[in-house]
Amino acid sequence: MPDAPSILIVDDEPVARSRLRELLADLAPEFPHRIVGEAPNAPEALSQIEVAQPQIVLLDIQMPGMTGIELARHISARAQSGDTPRPMPLIIFVTAFDEFAVDAFEVRAIDYLLKPVRAERLKQALQRALTRMPQEHAQAIDQLARATNTRRRHLSVHERGRVILVPLEQVVYLKAELKYITVRTKEREFLIEESLTSLEEEFSDRFVRIHRNALVARPSIAGFERVMPQGEADGGDPFWQVVLRDVAERLPVSRRQWSTVKNLVG
Repeated sequence: MPDAPSILIVDDEPVARSRLRELLADLAPEFPHRIVGEAPNAPEALSQIEVAQPQIVLLDIQMPGMTGIELARHISARAQSGDTPRPMPLIIFVTAFDEFAVDAFEVRAIDYLLKPVRAERLKQALQRALTRMPQEHAQAIDQLARATNTRRRHLSVHERGRVILVPLEQVVYLKAELKYITVRTKEREFLIEESLTSLEEEFSDRFVRIHRNALVARPSIAGFERVMPQGEADGGDPFWQVVLRDVAERLPVSRRQWSTVKNLVG
């Protein structure tokens, strides 16, 4: 079935995954498809999406560790990052959310299935998903995350064929270098492919821009020090740099940003 859409099932409950498989098998004559995998949690789902690149993801919302909406935000960010954005899978949420949350889904034209899932409703959602444009779908996911006040609590790092979730509270700074963002924690550095501007917008309450290529976590700022440029015959003009907690590095503050960041530490 070369033209059959590929589907990934994500749910922490084995019984729920089995139920969806059974329903999909029943629908196969009317809706030919390929199931490319199952995932019981967010890191496994991200890994499988990277490898299998499914067209459709059936995604449970109420999962331990990371909700489906938060996971969808990771998928959307991953799809829109880098010089060559990855294909954005079309997400159909599986939910037992209350009426208020369901209204948020409907306003943003993102499909959802209420548990217990029925075969006819699943078929409608699958058929509707294939009519969506991936870019519009990615934007709708971001809008849904904001509407339901669902924020990422981690940054997802793809490293040596696996996914590492880095908790935001461990991030000291984010620095743009070529096409990558360096994510610095107390222990080590990671590389991700996301937009520094998008990260600044998403996490504006935690990070402050100190330079056109750097964001620093507010709790990681220990203070500032005024230094003279190195290697200048005349000494050059002094500038400010950030003193960080937990790491020995110092990061320069641009003149443009100094008026914004100088009041962060009393």
